[in-house]
Amino acid sequence: MPHQKGVKPIAQNRKAHHEYFVEETYECGLCLKGTEVKSMRQGRVNLKESYGMIRGGELYAEGMHISPYEQGSVFNTDPLRPKKLLMHKSEIRKLSGLVSRQGYTLIPLKVYLKDGRMKLELGLCRGKHLHDKRDSAARRDAQREMERAFASHGRE
Repeated sequence: MPHQKGVKPIAQNRKAHHEYFVEETYECGLCLKGTEVKSMRQGRVNLKESYGMIRGGELYAEGMHISPYEQGSVFNTDPLRPKKLLMHKSEIRKLSGLVSRQGYTLIPLKVYLKDGRMKLELGLCRGKHLHDKRDSAARRDAQREMERAFASHGRE
């Protein structure tokens, strides 16, 4: 198979921006088995309940569900097994300090193919309270109303 260029989106965690303030984003590689890659290329991955965890100086994605590959037979792995994330050691140490001391959490935001390799965008996030979610919804609704008003004004 020829080497593919460019970025192809696979899956996105849309709820993450509703539930969390995303402070920073990091790109990291995924350590996967062959049938997991084939299943992910078909878009059969779910990021909704997933989060990042640092154990023993290594970064893992917990709760990321990759559906078993139909033609995979005995080579299919557990859909919820922890997937190792590939980042530089200095970045992992920095994230470890932030998560342990300042109340941040690591949330996978999206999975995509970049030049033929599976990548994951990891967000350093802080949880939103209920009033923050209401403010975000009100701001989004106001923006939508302004866009509608401009669009209808242009038609007259």
